[in-house]
Amino acid sequence: MPVADPNPLFCQKDQFNLPETIHYLNCATRAPFSKAVVQAGHSALSQQANPFGLRPDDFFSGAIRVREQFSTLINSDDPDRIAVVPSVSYGMAVVARNLAFKQGVQAGQKIVLIGDEFPSDVYAWNRVSTELGLTITTVGMPTEFPKGAIWNERLLDAIDSGTALVVVPPVHWMYGIRFDLEAIGKRVREVGAWLVIDGTQAIGALPFDLATVQPDALVCAGYKWLMGPYSLGLAYFGPAFDDGVPLEEGWMNRLDSNQFHRLMDYQPLYRSKAYRYNVGEHTHFLQMPMLETALSQLIDWQPTRIQAYTKDLMANAWSKLEELDCRLEPENGSSGRSHHLVGLWLPDHADPMAIQQALLNENVSVSARARVLRIAPHLYNTPEDVDALVRVLQSVLT
Repeated sequence: MPVADPNPLFCQKDQFNLPETIHYLNCATRAPFSKAVVQAGHSALSQQANPFGLRPDDFFSGAIRVREQFSTLINSDDPDRIAVVPSVSYGMAVVARNLAFKQGVQAGQKIVLIGDEFPSDVYAWNRVSTELGLTITTVGMPTEFPKGAIWNERLLDAIDSGTALVVVPPVHWMYGIRFDLEAIGKRVREVGAWLVIDGTQAIGALPFDLATVQPDALVCAGYKWLMGPYSLGLAYFGPAFDDGVPLEEGWMNRLDSNQFHRLMDYQPLYRSKAYRYNVGEHTHFLQMPMLETALSQLIDWQPTRIQAYTKDLMANAWSKLEELDCRLEPENGSSGRSHHLVGLWLPDHADPMAIQQALLNENVSVSARARVLRIAPHLYNTPEDVDALVRVLQSVLT
């Protein structure tokens, strides 16, 4: 039997500026800024109004701290393996750029994806697969319920000696179904493939252990469960990417680039490990302090406690919604549903977009994705938010 957390989290709504009349169960689309993150942004803007006294090291220090925080969050002991990226598509493009240099890659091998994946995790492979003569295998979602265990089993079956690359998230961005990354990572290493993870819909809210999963790359957008600003993300690149080819040749990524008086002494060497993959102008004087503040809060809150809070918050709602002929993936460990992002399958007669609009009319925010409502609570949500969701769905589905 699991041991209860001796220090459970309570509702943190007082740390946010969300109005009492708004029921925002939609962190999977965009996280609201906490009051502390907003203040960090205001302070950064005020500082940039007068740049007098700015030092060369100030172009680097904020990102250094953020790399350390992100490393803590994913249980990595090497912040030098973290790069600052503007988006998931940028991080995936780094992988695609370097796939040709993977040891043993050859024409006829395959890239394994999961079905209904976010476009940034799909488009990245079209060009490189053509150039290298690779094929793309997509493991679709099962039609039957429960889906998670079957989907995981089919994904593992698709990974064989002919696999060059596997791209998978911890949690499906639409359905909230988990993928057993430990088992997948083990299989990927056995066949000599690369494992690349889009952690955008999980890291920050779901515990992740880099040392256990051992991915070759992990890419996260910062504006969802990392609770930071838009167009700023973070990526881990493992040893497979050492000495690889970056997407751009930013001057900050070179050795001794903080010695501004010597920038004309062009430096052929990059800083160590993942530093070459940083996006240009990765200082982000306004946004980096906001992400730093957000990561500090997440480290304090702890993803394990966020999962526990969201599980308890929604526990009474699911049975009521199943009475309306809605369906959801059951809890089933690392191949069941997550608690911070849950896909609720609507009855066949229901129009997801019409239901989403009915919810918005009552100030309840969730997302309609295909045939499901994506419900994504966080620490700022209250039982009243959940009651409002259930009340509207009972009204429109009966």
